[in-house]
Amino acid sequence: MKKELNILAISGSLRNQSSNTLLMHAMIKLAHTNLKFEVYDGLNDLPHFNPDLDIEEGPVSVQNWRERLEHSDGVLICTPEYGNGVPGALKNALDWIVSSGDWLNKPTIVIVASPSPLGGDKAHAPLLLTLNMINAHVLQEGCLTIPHITLKMNKQGVIIDSDTHHALQNSLTILGEACNQMQV
Repeated sequence: MKKELNILAISGSLRNQSSNTLLMHAMIKLAHTNLKFEVYDGLNDLPHFNPDLDIEEGPVSVQNWRERLEHSDGVLICTPEYGNGVPGALKNALDWIVSSGDWLNKPTIVIVASPSPLGGDKAHAPLLLTLNMINAHVLQEGCLTIPHITLKMNKQGVIIDSDTHHALQNSLTILGEACNQMQV
């Protein structure tokens, strides 16, 4: 029997009806039973990054963000592209981690989904650069860009495209296997 693994799930969108938040929840439903997800919904609570505030105690919301990350075995990020880049709230959250080391070697997959035909590629590349800089263990083979997400998932958040469904399940399997290997 596989060990229960704690996965921190993060949507890079603050919008209530975000297709990426729906996608994140759809992936949670697709996951193997040994993957236990905690959804981090505090992006909106984090103050703008300021190195003067990046001290041991620091803001309570930043402490909470770091603790949740520290206690996770792996990370799932589902994010849109905004303005040809990483949404500001997600980038701000990553900036708070730069000096802490809380993401060090954590298996991480990134899914960037967009209604556009390019699939969010302008957000995907810089997000991977930032994650690599903070020493996340980015599982490239599990990372995806999904174009035309609104044609592949319905408004209730159900994946209706079989290729997308399979690719997402594969990403979750890769994440679970990497987290298990880190536990050994």
